[in-house]
Amino acid sequence: MSRTKVPPNPKPMTEHDPEGPCCPPLGERPLTAGEAQRTARMFKALGDPVRLRLFSAIASHEDGEACVCDISDVGVSQPTVSHHLKKLKDAGLLTSQRRGTWVYYRVDPSVLAAMGRLLAPAG
Repeated sequence: MSRTKVPPNPKPMTEHDPEGPCCPPLGERPLTAGEAQRTARMFKALGDPVRLRLFSAIASHEDGEACVCDISDVGVSQPTVSHHLKKLKDAGLLTSQRRGTWVYYRVDPSVLAAMGRLLAPAG
């Protein structure tokens, strides 16, 4: 077991992050420790099929925003959906806003752009 300490609420990948939403293309140069940590957090959050389906449902929803009531049909209970959405949000992949009794989730376009840059070929 690793003795590396990870903060309980890791810094999300947002455009307000002075280091940027993520990282340079993987083939451009070796990642720094901080970049590797942010990237691993993102991939770990997306490494679950339910989370990947939820992320995809939100990213592809009209206007890039979805009410939890519109995306909860992924074959698990509503509390489990909420758990997975929280994991995606904690990883900096989603933002949310409460409107009345519903919560609306959005994928920040800078996150999608950063993910595309990360996996793009170098050069």
